[in-house]
Amino acid sequence: MIKATPFDYPYDGRLDPRSTALVVIDLQEDFLSPTGYFARQGYDPSPLRAILPTVNRLIDAARAAGIRIIHTRQGYRGDMADMTPYEKWRRSRAGLDGTQVLLRSGPGFEIVSDIEVRPEDIIVDKTCNGAFTYTDFEHVLRAQRITHLLFSGCTTDVCVHTTLREACDRNFQCLTISDACASGDQRAHEAALHMVTVENGIFGALTDSAAVLAGLAKLPRAGA
Repeated sequence: MIKATPFDYPYDGRLDPRSTALVVIDLQEDFLSPTGYFARQGYDPSPLRAILPTVNRLIDAARAAGIRIIHTRQGYRGDMADMTPYEKWRRSRAGLDGTQVLLRSGPGFEIVSDIEVRPEDIIVDKTCNGAFTYTDFEHVLRAQRITHLLFSGCTTDVCVHTTLREACDRNFQCLTISDACASGDQRAHEAALHMVTVENGIFGALTDSAAVLAGLAKLPRAGA
């Protein structure tokens, strides 16, 4: 088990790497680069970049334990055919007209080079904040018989939390890793983490990377 709040994870004490995935949300150039979408909106991307070493340690430990790694990327089609009038209005309002920002055809859509993406990793591309909306994410999880999700990435209060809530509503067992998530708004980050634990863990459990690494270290190594 992994020590967590308000209960240790998973609740029944059965942590099976074969049914568990580490979800790494939206660690893309558009969010972490000083010239990407996040920075263009006036946010400091440095808190997002600061979690990269922690996320890498978690990825290494998860791989060693036989846990699947799932990356998500947010962005629209290059031709913007999947963008509603409201979304186009918001894009214009954000000063993104004529740019490749948040488009899958642009370099900012790619996961930052600091994160190693291996061929066996799963990548889910999305247009919305939640990874379940208009994607094959749930189908992939069910096909792989994954029932337990460990959450990391950015931003805590938007894409991480939206995907977490969607996962909880679909009865996945969820654990949010506090220091492996980040936001450009510290108050929003802290509030999002707090919301996980209310009502005795309405959105699962909350822990930090040290507890996850300690828990995973007790599991047999993959292939052993």
